[in-house]
Amino acid sequence: MTKSEMLDRARRVAQIEIDAILNLIDHLDDDFAEAIQLLQHALENRGKIIVIGIGKSGNIGHKIAATLNSTGSTAVVLNSQNALHGDLGIISDGDAVITLSYSGETAELLELLPHVKRFDVKIVSITKSRESTLAKHSDVTLCTPIQREACPLNLAPTSSSTAALVMGDALAMVLLDARGFTESDFAKFHPGGSLGRALLTTVADIMRSGDNFAKVLPSATITEAIDAMSAARSGACVVVHPDETLAGVFTHGDFARSFQSDNAIGSLPVSNFMTENPITVKSDALAAEAVNILSHHRIDDLVVVSPNGHVIGLVDSQDLARLKLI
Repeated sequence: MTKSEMLDRARRVAQIEIDAILNLIDHLDDDFAEAIQLLQHALENRGKIIVIGIGKSGNIGHKIAATLNSTGSTAVVLNSQNALHGDLGIISDGDAVITLSYSGETAELLELLPHVKRFDVKIVSITKSRESTLAKHSDVTLCTPIQREACPLNLAPTSSSTAALVMGDALAMVLLDARGFTESDFAKFHPGGSLGRALLTTVADIMRSGDNFAKVLPSATITEAIDAMSAARSGACVVVHPDETLAGVFTHGDFARSFQSDNAIGSLPVSNFMTENPITVKSDALAAEAVNILSHHRIDDLVVVSPNGHVIGLVDSQDLARLKLI
């Protein structure tokens, strides 16, 4: 098989799975909204979501459950092999159950279904047809029909498992919206890594202050401003009025550009060269907001102000990597 043939085959696989997702979009209907309502009702009444699948569907089920948990929707996976030997104990009245089987005729799943239905639960099935046995024993059916598997033999679950995965992601994300899940809620479930730190940390926690914060009065000279930056090891100093309100910001970049025009600017007031009305952020804002502002405006320094408008610090983009926020 040549490299060109390998690439062509890979593109063909990708296209078949893309077509499966597009087909899935066409099959979304009111049943999806009903499924969301069933899941939401279970969670609001202190229930949980049970996910059941066999084989590749079981693997997809693990991912769906993980996504639900990460977005605050309590979910557990029921191992079908162990279910009949005690694991049915994880099911409680009031739970919602998501079952996955592309054919809807998986023997192990159908054998388990009557035992699950002994509980007061609602069943949402993800399968290819409402005519399947699984669908007929479910409260809501989400259809994921495909034209063919991406497998050249049309046997290995590929397009069908992708469609089920995308349907699961859709359930989790719409459920997230329906329940009013916020960034702060998300942070509670992701305390590790840069995302969790950015969502749990405030600007006040990361800003430069004290000896690490360079600030001068508008009457200060350029030389004094450079000295203040050097002492704070900062690339910028904030220019403040005597009442601690913001006048502007002066950076090493501003100095370099001005020095090229006039190398005798050292004795001139910094107010002549500062940037007036710089972008600011409140000290009680999330660090994630500061990261977004720096990125969106393509700036290196962000002035921090208190709720009453007084300048109290500076967020330096060079600190973000050290703080593991990016």
